[in-house]
Amino acid sequence: MAEFRRKRKKVCQLCAGKDLDYKNAEDLRKYINEKGKILPRRVTGTCAKHQRVVAIQIKRARMMAILPFTK
Repeated sequence: MAEFRRKRKKVCQLCAGKDLDYKNAEDLRKYINEKGKILPRRVTGTCAKHQRVVAIQIKRARMMAILPFTK
């Protein structure tokens, strides 16, 4: 019989009290891949409410030229 390993459910870091701002590029880089695309919820572990916040902050940082649109 094969053993099934349970993956631990990822905890949303933003629900845990961490704030996200478009001016903080180091924090935003955790939510984009090497091509500059926004990572999905299943990869980052954010909840739906905060995934929308992440997307808005990344888009603001792109418009202010803090983050690149593509690499």
